[in-house]
Amino acid sequence: MPRFSFGEWVESAVDWLQSHLTWIFDAVKTVLGAMYDGVDAVLGGGEPLLVAGIFAVLAFWLRGVLPAVLTFVGFALIDALALWDEAMGTLSLVVVAAAITIVIAVPTGIWAARNSRVGAALRPVLDVMQTMPAFVYLIPGVMFFGVGVTPGVIATIIFAMPPGVRMTELGIRQVDSELVEAAQAFGTTPKHTLTRVQLPLALPTIMAGINQVIMLALSMVVIGGMAGAGGLGEKVYAAITQLQVGLAAESGIAVVILAMYLDRMTGALNERVSPLGRRAAAKAAAGARRLKFAHYKPGTAVAMTGVVVLALVAGGLNIAGSAGDSGESRAAGTDVGQGQKINMGYIPWDEGIASTFLWKEILEQRGFETGVTQLDAGPLYSGVARGDIDFQTDSWLPTTHKDYWDKYSGRLEDYGSWYGPTSLELTVPSYVKGIDSLEDLKGQGEKFNGKIIGIEASAGMMGTLDKKVLKAYGLEGEYEVVSSSTSSMLAELNASIKKKEPVVVTLWSPHWAYGKHDLKKLKDPKGAWGKGEEVHTVAHKDFAKKSPVVAGWLKDFELTEEQLTGLENTIQEAGQGKEQDGVRTWLKDNPDVLDKLAPLPGGQGGTQQGKDAGKTVDMAYFPWDEAIASTYLWQNVLEDRGYRTTVKQLDPGPLYTGLAQGQLDVQFDSWLPTTHKDYVNRYKDRLTDLGSWYGPTSLELTVPSYVKGIDSLEDLKGQGEKFNGKIIGIESSAGMMGTLDKKVLKAYGLEGEYEVVSSSTSSMLAELDRSIKKKEPVVVTLWSPHWAYGKHDLKKLEDPKGAWGEGERIHTVAKKDFAEEFPEFTGWLKDFELSEEQLASLEVEMQKGGAGKEKESARRWMDANPGIVDEMAPVAG
Repeated sequence: MPRFSFGEWVESAVDWLQSHLTWIFDAVKTVLGAMYDGVDAVLGGGEPLLVAGIFAVLAFWLRGVLPAVLTFVGFALIDALALWDEAMGTLSLVVVAAAITIVIAVPTGIWAARNSRVGAALRPVLDVMQTMPAFVYLIPGVMFFGVGVTPGVIATIIFAMPPGVRMTELGIRQVDSELVEAAQAFGTTPKHTLTRVQLPLALPTIMAGINQVIMLALSMVVIGGMAGAGGLGEKVYAAITQLQVGLAAESGIAVVILAMYLDRMTGALNERVSPLGRRAAAKAAAGARRLKFAHYKPGTAVAMTGVVVLALVAGGLNIAGSAGDSGESRAAGTDVGQGQKINMGYIPWDEGIASTFLWKEILEQRGFETGVTQLDAGPLYSGVARGDIDFQTDSWLPTTHKDYWDKYSGRLEDYGSWYGPTSLELTVPSYVKGIDSLEDLKGQGEKFNGKIIGIEASAGMMGTLDKKVLKAYGLEGEYEVVSSSTSSMLAELNASIKKKEPVVVTLWSPHWAYGKHDLKKLKDPKGAWGKGEEVHTVAHKDFAKKSPVVAGWLKDFELTEEQLTGLENTIQEAGQGKEQDGVRTWLKDNPDVLDKLAPLPGGQGGTQQGKDAGKTVDMAYFPWDEAIASTYLWQNVLEDRGYRTTVKQLDPGPLYTGLAQGQLDVQFDSWLPTTHKDYVNRYKDRLTDLGSWYGPTSLELTVPSYVKGIDSLEDLKGQGEKFNGKIIGIESSAGMMGTLDKKVLKAYGLEGEYEVVSSSTSSMLAELDRSIKKKEPVVVTLWSPHWAYGKHDLKKLEDPKGAWGEGERIHTVAKKDFAEEFPEFTGWLKDFELSEEQLASLEVEMQKGGAGKEKESARRWMDANPGIVDEMAPVAG
């Protein structure tokens, strides 16, 4: 019988739809994308543990105390595994897909139940939808909607629809016909028969269908990770393709927790919404004699109040965190991208991973925002052709990826080769004797169990192996080519070598496996593999218009074999999930690469770069005015010299701990030898003192000038009632607070009469300002220099007994190996000084700018003090 093929018809139909109905697909993509973004913003926007608390309250409402506790523990575990964002992304996909599915499935099921012809027509359609392999749904999704969230949602809706329709139809059909007839006999309209009789009685079955919809949605969303849908699916897919057992286990546990929670909660929801369910729940609660508390479930109003309170707290913390986090800044001279988003994709081949994460780091250092998605070759090329992905750097041409290039070449642009020539080959371990050429494989199939271990079936080299190499050497029938993945092939190679077993695998050059193992490339005397290939960068047709600078960089991109293998090995050493850290390590060892691959327009972007330009300096400060001023001043100076910076606000304890552990690089506000003595003594072996940049300072108690008769610390004795017995202090962790408690009060006999109120610097200043406005007596802790002395008319209380100690100096303190990592910056800091006039004027400028504008305020001060950058950070011409 002649072969019947309808594949070409399907291809033609798809091409026609893509050509004529693009506007519909774009509209659907926009709507679904917006729905997903909205849900994800709600679920992923709050503090993880507070959101976990919301889930726990819902579990408490639906199932009781123990499920609530287990819910919180489960979601806390997800957070501890650093998979919270991915889990919330997956949950968002489930929510969007399930909601749409239910809205369609339930009415369709009702229609089918009330119309036998509709039910009969739907049944084969549902059969196809339910039995079709789930992966198949991704193909039209990617073809019509590109990679990302939308194809995952569409495929999930189709896959999860059948049980929703079937269970709704079943539930309504199973309602006792006598009850329906009785309702009709009493004159009930068909509409009211449905809503008042059939639906309430069918609700348990319908809810079971909804439960199955949600479970299938979750399973399909994970598969959607193959199409770039993100979330836990992407993590699982990465673990599978790269054979990362640990990542697979962690991601799998997160999926299991989500699945159990959704299953139990939707199952319990039946008890809340179904009359039969409520009756059964009430009966069970009445029969529970022991541990009644364990069976207690709060009322809806109580539970919703808890949810709202936690949601408001989570939202408030999120807003506060966003406002308070300075985030990561980029050098002003290197901010070419100005936040433009560049999307990259890669196949999990080593040179693809290495080059992609190299460009991710380069682009971010040049001021671009980047997105990176791991995909199989088919979805990757489709995504680039559609413009969902801007470019990818691992096109093996003219052979391996020839089919994809031929299919999409009209919508792609080849930016040229950045590495080559390469070679494709079959490879065996060196201990396999007598097998040196492809010709030697003939008749030796039994030795290798008749198998050649391959990589992804979509890889062009697999097609070449099947269609040309096996045929050229008469190996067809004797050997089966086992399609797997690159990581699986390497795992099989590694396992065979450990056991000294014969194995033949597909491989290519360059590859780090040749450095790790003693391998033989099988000679190809007939040239069946073809000539060596080149690794190309391929971009969307219009990418050069979107970002001409990046397009120019990519067209000039080249790596030598030594550079590529070194980069691959460094990434291998960094480990899975730390690819960009590996790239940063490699860039530090190859400092000239960044400027060579991504030269700044106009040479240096208008600023003279430092020797260590491109390095990232992690700075931190506690909210004291001179700390804020000096930190943001240095942030601007460093960025003008081409460095990257991050700035964090911390309390002194965490800040010094971060420096000691190497998590932070430097801070500029160590008051020594007194205020921060305890911290420096505790961590002195893991810190570096880079010297003083301001001093001497002084610590003091201060009162407004209108407080008469109080000019010295001695004058405070017996006057406690005037100040309500309080001295308004700052952070309890500040060293001056310890000095005040242990020395100053004791020296002047003020113990018992005065209570030192610990607060914060801002609270102390607010109390000082409030008291001055009301002309009330107040005594506060303060220090010199401070802008408050310029704003208010204050008196520093004299210290005739010297209880505060001698004036201190403000030092720069860094992590132990700071000088080795930042030799240029170290030299600048050792010569760093600000006069009292300079610091005071800088602080005043910071006050004028207000909170959140510190960096801009420091820049204004720098503009008013030309030459300060060259003075603080001189660079040899």
